[in-house]
Amino acid sequence: MASEDIAQLTEALASTHVGEELSYKGQGLKLDNKQSVEKMVREIEEFSGLKALRLEGNTIGVEAAQAIAKALDSKKELERCYWSDMFTGRLRSEIPPSLKSLSSALMTSGAQITELDLSDNAFGPDGVKGIETLLRSPVCYTLRELRLNNCGMGIEGGMILASALSECYQQSRAAGFPLKLKVFVAGRNRLENDGATSLAHAFKSIGSLEMVHMPQNGINYPGITALATAFQHNPNLRVLNLNDNTFTKRGAVAMAQALRDLRNVQVINFGDCLVRSEGAIAIAAALREGLPVLRELNLSFGEISEAAALVVAKAVRDKVELVKLDLNGNCLGEDGCEALKEAMESMNLGGVLASLSEDEGEPDEDEDECDTSEGDEEEQNCVNGTKDHVNGEGSPSKVYLCSPDLLSFLHSPTSEKLLNLGAKRTHLIEKQVGEVKFKKVSVLPGHLIVLEHCVGQDYFPVDQADVLEAFLSRLVHVFGELLTLIY
Repeated sequence: MASEDIAQLTEALASTHVGEELSYKGQGLKLDNKQSVEKMVREIEEFSGLKALRLEGNTIGVEAAQAIAKALDSKKELERCYWSDMFTGRLRSEIPPSLKSLSSALMTSGAQITELDLSDNAFGPDGVKGIETLLRSPVCYTLRELRLNNCGMGIEGGMILASALSECYQQSRAAGFPLKLKVFVAGRNRLENDGATSLAHAFKSIGSLEMVHMPQNGINYPGITALATAFQHNPNLRVLNLNDNTFTKRGAVAMAQALRDLRNVQVINFGDCLVRSEGAIAIAAALREGLPVLRELNLSFGEISEAAALVVAKAVRDKVELVKLDLNGNCLGEDGCEALKEAMESMNLGGVLASLSEDEGEPDEDEDECDTSEGDEEEQNCVNGTKDHVNGEGSPSKVYLCSPDLLSFLHSPTSEKLLNLGAKRTHLIEKQVGEVKFKKVSVLPGHLIVLEHCVGQDYFPVDQADVLEAFLSRLVHVFGELLTLIY
């Protein structure tokens, strides 16, 4: 076959109608003006029953977008718009008017869009303004999948998007067809806390999410906590990806609380989220109590200790559908990695554990594990107690003694109950049972982690005997004082 015949065949196949879809995907077309899209416009106009249009992998200018939009004016059957990566090399100022033209065409046609993908367009908050009206319109009442990955929306764009989605839900509900968004993808957008919190409010109202991907957004614990609350109102969540944000202990505990209520989650990706040991233990508690169909759990690169990792490992013992547990890049040390492998193999889950090749090694004994990066002094809770906060009279800030949470913990202590007491947990307990002085010793992160670690050992190292003695002595004293108070 001659080369020119091959070229003609390739061109014909590229624009071939596949079912109800017309695709120009990945053709690298530089479409600057009306003339450059004449053939495309003609094909769109002649395509009867068009339901999906793929424009990704090309670069479209303002005039070309206007011409394409005109061809879409009459395409009422259109449902799926795959328009990612279609502004490469364009000025940012060109993108909003192009998006507005295309959006206007969809609204004119009366289409009912189910999928909208505008990922990898780097249009910033101005680009969100270009689709804002579309997202608020009846065209998007039927939206099921919204993908805006790597668009550089920023805080402002995230807030505009959240407002548009909230209004779409409210108006669609009033019309008797409430928005049922299932897939939301917005990774690498610099949403930060304010953007994430705004979106969380929208998610809470919508309540139909099944997949959420929001990695690499610079979200800290306030935003994570807001998202956790929203996720509790989305019981059908199956995939949750918040990779490479910053949970710290407080965010991890809030997310763990949300996970208790989510029975359908199959994939959790909290890798590189700095959940830390206490956060990992809280998540382990959620694992023991729920998440029956979990398939993948990623807690890699989270500054998790050996003891906390073992708690997580034991928590997945009964997850019959689990295929992957990733604890790579944490602080287990060589012996800890071996202990974790042995623990997984003893439960016949050796093949589930991901590689530990990038383990960070054991932390230094004098390393401060407080969550100082959270910017909240009340959160600075270390192994041996909390930072003192005093009022103007030099006395400790007011604490609520004999609270139900405290009595519940003292009656039946668990790691999650301890975490629920808050940042002042040590001061709260000491005020209840009387202050007890112990010599500070080097311990693993948290007394409950120590106990969990101890009971799982065939023997206990002599050099850690002081730790066990201090813990048990305090525990005995606490229960003794509690019995005195009760009787």
